[in-house]
Amino acid sequence: MREFDRVTFNPRIMAGQACIRGMRIPVSLIVNLVAHGQKVEEIIAEYPDLVREDIQQALEYASWLAREQVHIQKEETPA
Repeated sequence: MREFDRVTFNPRIMAGQACIRGMRIPVSLIVNLVAHGQKVEEIIAEYPDLVREDIQQALEYASWLAREQVHIQKEETPA
């Protein structure tokens, strides 16, 4: 498993959601902003505590979570 050193979890911060470096900036917010077309520079301007690496790791973390392993089960043929 990849180490996500910028993604933190604390039950007292944002109810334990995945956040960036213990701040009240959830990974989901960053992913949502990128998904809706905001550029990294715009996000950093809006959230000056963030750096480019925070945004990159938030996206990597979301991608890691979204990995899906599908196991196809062979259908049995009727006798």
